[in-house]
Amino acid sequence: MLGKIAKVARRYEEIEQRMADPAVLADHVKLTELAQERSDLQPLVEAFRRHRELSEELEDTQELVEISEDPEMIQMAEDEVEHLEEALETLEEEMRFLLIPKDPRDAKNVFIEIRAGAGGDEAAIFAGDLLRMYTRYAEAQQWRTEVVGSSDSGVGGYKEVTMAVKGKGAFSRFKFESGVHRVQRVPITESQGRIHTSTATVAVLPETEEVEVNLDSNDLEITSTFASGPGGQHMQKNATAIRVVHKPTGLTVNVQSERSQTQNKRVALSILQARLQEREDARAHAARAANRRSQVGTGDRSEKIRTYNYPQSRVTDHRINYSSYNLSAVMDGDLDPFIERLTIADQAEKLAEVAAEV
Repeated sequence: MLGKIAKVARRYEEIEQRMADPAVLADHVKLTELAQERSDLQPLVEAFRRHRELSEELEDTQELVEISEDPEMIQMAEDEVEHLEEALETLEEEMRFLLIPKDPRDAKNVFIEIRAGAGGDEAAIFAGDLLRMYTRYAEAQQWRTEVVGSSDSGVGGYKEVTMAVKGKGAFSRFKFESGVHRVQRVPITESQGRIHTSTATVAVLPETEEVEVNLDSNDLEITSTFASGPGGQHMQKNATAIRVVHKPTGLTVNVQSERSQTQNKRVALSILQARLQEREDARAHAARAANRRSQVGTGDRSEKIRTYNYPQSRVTDHRINYSSYNLSAVMDGDLDPFIERLTIADQAEKLAEVAAEV
């Protein structure tokens, strides 16, 4: 591990030298890139330098134990050795965490797509419940939300709905929500009081930069339609809703949230880019994980990640075997207990990977 970090430290020193170069100082873009890289590496490099100082101090103290003839001095030195060894052990654990690769998408805005699954009308109602849950959570973080596309079920729910969430760190908090969510409850349409099981699928897509996924205009089929739902006469007189089909993959995006056709087109293309990026990320993840299955954050749509049991007022996340018995609070947006445990589990898994590599 120390050898690997030593390479990082050398890269850090190289960056500092380059940032002092007049040619680099005159290039604002390059200077900004190097400053960001230096900032990312700094905590690990500082920990490494501290480790080196403590190691030298430990070596000197151990030597003092060996050469000293004063019992009192020997005892003091042995106590110091023990203290230094504990400090080094703690510092090495910290460096292992710092070696965990950061997800560059964590700070990004997201699109959350929710689709009704098995269960008919009840699944559509549950999709609406999940939309409300995520909206409440985002509001608590003071993030902006907007429904950018939806297909109503006619029973107060959604066949599918897409919400944009804008706020720093949105993806880092929502990324573990991808997967199949299952609800167990008595539907309002059930006259005999029987519990039904329904599902809804959630996809969390980080908003992409235009340079990440290049869209060929020849691959796109873009059509405009009249927007449905509220919006007044303006929306009824203008074909503002946009439908984009990516012909190579068959992916389709419908957006009708904005009054302007241009704005809707921009949002639709952004969602399409996010979906295509997710496909590429999933393909890369599958290649890396050919011989193992990740417990957290796989985004596997076939995996039932969470169950919402209304009769027991219980919400269980199956990936971490954690249950909350305050279902009403969870459905009102209290997701932090789940998100924090999922984040810890994800870090533990990545830490194990780092330990195996070093």
